[in-house]
Amino acid sequence: MTKRATISRRGAVAAAAAAGAAAFPAPAISQGRMEWRMVTAWPMNLPGPGVSANKIAERIGLLSGGRLTVRVFGAGQIVPPLGVFDAVSQGTAELYHAVPAYWLGKLRGIGFFGSFPFGMTAQELVGWMTWGGGGALYDEAYARFGLKPFLCGDSGPQFLGWFRREIRSIEDFRGLRYRTAGLGGEMFRRAGASVVTLPAGQIFQALQSGTIDAAEFIGPWNDMTLGFHQVAKFFYYPGVQEPSSSEEIGVNKAKYDALPDDLKAAIRFAAQATYMEALTEYDHRHPIALKEAVEKHSVQVREAPRDLLVALGNAAGEVLKELREDQDELTRRIAESYVAFRNLQAGYAPLSYTGVQQARTLPIRWG
Repeated sequence: MTKRATISRRGAVAAAAAAGAAAFPAPAISQGRMEWRMVTAWPMNLPGPGVSANKIAERIGLLSGGRLTVRVFGAGQIVPPLGVFDAVSQGTAELYHAVPAYWLGKLRGIGFFGSFPFGMTAQELVGWMTWGGGGALYDEAYARFGLKPFLCGDSGPQFLGWFRREIRSIEDFRGLRYRTAGLGGEMFRRAGASVVTLPAGQIFQALQSGTIDAAEFIGPWNDMTLGFHQVAKFFYYPGVQEPSSSEEIGVNKAKYDALPDDLKAAIRFAAQATYMEALTEYDHRHPIALKEAVEKHSVQVREAPRDLLVALGNAAGEVLKELREDQDELTRRIAESYVAFRNLQAGYAPLSYTGVQQARTLPIRWG
């Protein structure tokens, strides 16, 4: 290649980069005030995660006294829904709102911070992150990619999903084209499903057209907003693939580190405040939506066949074994820390939360 050709090629690359930067709204900076951009994995204003993203942006502005404001962009407005991680890592945007389950291709251990099949509930997961060493591992994992992460919500226990036809045994499950994501997806694949990962906005059409046979996204409230109940009438539980499912914001670490302490705190507190609000909203709205699905839309709520649950549990065990022996040393440490805290909680829960919940199902006169 000639010197002139090399210079021309470099000029073309520079021009393309400049054009891309020009197409992306630049952050506003004036008189000590900044406007950051949040890119999300959700359709704009999607009930649940989309609205939570808006709330976090608003709270950062309020807590910062207007010195740091955040403009929210829905999936596809600036970058594709599954492109938000890279956009923030590379500095194209300042922060994103999504779920850890989408980033297994970056580091498999990241999946533990979102959910693990037959793993921890939302409350247990936060306990691990706060008291069991999970938070330090979370920071270490995302720092590899130039990000500072914060949990900012959780949808609680999910459902196994919406199915176009009845599932009576593991044999009916094998071969299904099934939309899911994260480490639960690896479990389903080993149990015989053909796993497809689709962003929220594409699931309904895939179910309606028969491109997929079943799908899980979040739960009754959000799933019905997207219309799944219109095209898949069998709704199965329990959602062993996600006993919890964390939502997160990821902030460009260099830009976060450059902030004064009070603005760092504004981001942290906005995420923390939204976490519990999001979790309790899911717990409030899911049962209302489920009642409507059954009474108004003839959805049939079914418990998954026991042989399917056993097969899924064994498959989850295989996934866990591989992660505990992963080539990446950080993934191994994350897995060991998660297992230790999960097993501690699993021994206690039947005597506490589970025990009380089971007692409530007794034939007593109450209320």
